[in-house]
Amino acid sequence: MCVRTLIPNEVTPDAVTPPPISKFSKAKEKYMKVHDELVQKARESSEVSELELESDDTDSPELTSDILAKSTTIYAKCLEIVMRHLDTWKHSKTCKILFQTTQPAHVIMIAAVLCVISALVPTSDRINSRGQPRARIMSLIYLTSFALHFGAQIWMTFVSGLSLYFALPRHSFGEVQRVLFPRYFTINACLSFTTLLIFAKHHSGRIWESEITVQLAGMTTAFFIELLVRLYLTPPLISLMSQKTLIERAAGVGNEVGKHNPGSLKHCPHYLKLHGAFRKAHMFIAMGNIMTMVCTVLHLHYISSKLCVL
Repeated sequence: MCVRTLIPNEVTPDAVTPPPISKFSKAKEKYMKVHDELVQKARESSEVSELELESDDTDSPELTSDILAKSTTIYAKCLEIVMRHLDTWKHSKTCKILFQTTQPAHVIMIAAVLCVISALVPTSDRINSRGQPRARIMSLIYLTSFALHFGAQIWMTFVSGLSLYFALPRHSFGEVQRVLFPRYFTINACLSFTTLLIFAKHHSGRIWESEITVQLAGMTTAFFIELLVRLYLTPPLISLMSQKTLIERAAGVGNEVGKHNPGSLKHCPHYLKLHGAFRKAHMFIAMGNIMTMVCTVLHLHYISSKLCVL
């Protein structure tokens, strides 16, 4: 008899059956496969989006037909070029001399005084013909500069300043004011000088009349206050604000909204000295701004009394 027939239960190595696969293993393999497919799709979509970002936005037909998107892209490119040149100029010797020394401020102030004196000197050159194109253009520039000046004062003092102070953390509000303060007083000084120059030339032969003298005195006061604030008070204020912000951030304070809470710095003499100097400079700037607004309202009353439209 054959030996294999006597051992029916003999099993060869090749005939070993694998253990049964459980339902958990099948589900695990299924979800791993789904996960791999999702990851692959995400990678493909990210590669497609990167290619779209690298391509020019103006090449797509939707953006080409959208004038607003196209103009925004052009403006961003122009602004990038201007800022690049401005950064290069900031590191030049000319910029350091103009903005890191006090001599240019003195030169600007002397030039402003001489220009105002020359504008107030009586001359025979008057803009007295309302029908002439030159007179209409000068009247348009005069009214535009005055309207922009008064609108900027109202917006900065009663809308922008108060709204941001009670809506942003104190440090964020300080960063905004650090950018707005120099530009605000620079623009206002230029607008005040334009209004004063045109008004003085138009009333060159009547500067000694009481009504004209009051208006010229008010506009001259507003111009010199704004120029003084921009040249001599704004740079120290920004410097004190920067020093104060660094100390407050190191101490972990300055994130309160609508109030000043020094926290642990209320016993620091150096911080209190900086804060006192900052408050003093800010108070002088605020007083100067209020005085210029009074002068502007005075001239607004004068213009309203001369209107013949209503």
